[in-house]
Amino acid sequence: MKGLTAACWAETLKIRRSKMLLITILACLFMTMMMGLMMFISKNPDLARKFGLLGTKASLLDINADWITYFGLFNMVIAMAGLIGFAFITSWVFGREYSDRTITDLLALPVSRISIVLSKFIVIVIWCVLLSLLSIILGLLSGGMINLAGWSNETIFQGIYTFMITALLTILLCTPVAFVASYSRGYLAPISFVIFTVLIAQFISILGFAPYFPWAIPALYSGAAGESVQLGAISYIILFLTSISGLIGTIAWWNLADHT
Repeated sequence: MKGLTAACWAETLKIRRSKMLLITILACLFMTMMMGLMMFISKNPDLARKFGLLGTKASLLDINADWITYFGLFNMVIAMAGLIGFAFITSWVFGREYSDRTITDLLALPVSRISIVLSKFIVIVIWCVLLSLLSIILGLLSGGMINLAGWSNETIFQGIYTFMITALLTILLCTPVAFVASYSRGYLAPISFVIFTVLIAQFISILGFAPYFPWAIPALYSGAAGESVQLGAISYIILFLTSISGLIGTIAWWNLADHT
């Protein structure tokens, strides 16, 4: 237990001393500002011309300036962009050990390899959850400043609940990314892997098998594919099995592979 605590503390120090934390926070701010701006333009169509192309796009979308639509956009973003964003964080946490050539020094420490891997996953989960919370808090503040219509306790609770569950489902898919980052020993392969799965998810959706493809499930849950899509227990089982497989695979790789 002490080894795991020490490893978590070491991973936290790495993040605090890097620029990645600031970059991810700025990305959340940018995402929230863009969605808030989109809703503001939708609510004030007379100002759309002053915003050039962005204003034109917002008008063409013909979206309602209310809380239900706003949460729908947030949920869609966390399901789609979150896959890439969380994968980027995961690939950095695992891949940097190889690119910075610190892997041999790390494995020489008197801490078990399982503790090292688990500490990385713990830090990744906390990091991604905090970013999700930051996004939804900023989103609520932004929506309040715009004075969106349709405020109700039920709408806000359901919107926040759907957003956080979607975020957690997306975070669970970080474990296969960690395995790819460890196996490829770098950043490029895991990012390419996630982009590939996002593209495949689009084709799978067309064929009607999206509820059985792990990387399409968060988007389906968020409602991005429409209200008519209902997820059964098998969808969640597939996603959880995928996450567990990625975790076990990553631990096995760190324990059995030759890292020299």
